[in-house]
Amino acid sequence: MTHHLENQQPLGSGFTAFSTAAEVLTGVDLTDRNIVLTGGHSGLGLASTEALVKAGASVTVAARDTDAAAAALAGIDGVRVERLDLLDPESIDAFAARWTHSGRPLHVLINNAAATHRQRVLDARGYETTFATAFLGHFQLTLGLLPALRAAHGARVVNVASGSHRLSDIRWDDLHFAHGYDSDLAYGQSKTALILFAGELDRRWAADGIRGYSLHPGISVITSLRRASTSLYAPAELRAMGLIGEDDEPVLDPEREKKTPEQAAATIAFAAASPLLDGIGGVYLKNSDVARVDARPLTPEMLAVGDVTSDLAPHAADPASAHRLWDLAERLLTK
Repeated sequence: MTHHLENQQPLGSGFTAFSTAAEVLTGVDLTDRNIVLTGGHSGLGLASTEALVKAGASVTVAARDTDAAAAALAGIDGVRVERLDLLDPESIDAFAARWTHSGRPLHVLINNAAATHRQRVLDARGYETTFATAFLGHFQLTLGLLPALRAAHGARVVNVASGSHRLSDIRWDDLHFAHGYDSDLAYGQSKTALILFAGELDRRWAADGIRGYSLHPGISVITSLRRASTSLYAPAELRAMGLIGEDDEPVLDPEREKKTPEQAAATIAFAAASPLLDGIGGVYLKNSDVARVDARPLTPEMLAVGDVTSDLAPHAADPASAHRLWDLAERLLTK
């Protein structure tokens, strides 16, 4: 099975929704480990970068706006910034070629960057940009970095997904929302795609020592993520979702997914580096452990009242879907 559902059971990692990335990495030495992290200069991406560097890793932050990334990362040793536009196939190829040419093995690739839009936005190829950024761009990047991942002789690919995957399976007949665009469904589809991708990658590449993981980090509306959220959602909407209080300050309730950036980054760090995952791949994670499977459908109405579960929906663990999506992505990249 693509998502080895027999492995899709909590390990008893000892971590909780309150754990931080630094706590997850306690005792983990990442010296001489090369990590590429897309969008690693803001929100939980930045918190992940900081924690991984403190554990000794050499982190390359891939960003479309390298000036903004460099400014956000100023003063953090062990980080380099490289340009990458996930909506530009040539930019992705160039990034992968630069890395491969450097001869550096790549121990961890963290596919973290995402985009959301209130209105339907298409890229130059006519592809819906939420899907094209979060999934298709990362798919192309991962394939381009395969030689460097192989050279690590033990690598991990980490896809930062979301419990929002429960909102939408892959829309095979209307991938790019030609009919009835819905930003929540577009986001959900992109996250389902990332989970399926991680499972299929693990099935195809585990023999090369490359393991795939996907995860739900939790919701963080602090710092730059909060600014991004408030441009997409009005304060009244964020209050209605329970993400900010009447004082417009973020609500922190880790057991209900509302986390600080350091807590939201914990599961990213766990996927990237925890020895507890050695020998296990193709699993979906939350709260720094393997998540359970939950077949209940998630509806926008449940989201609106905060009745959410971020466990794995069966549609994101379907091996036939995962295989079909990989083939579809290869075709979309050749058009």
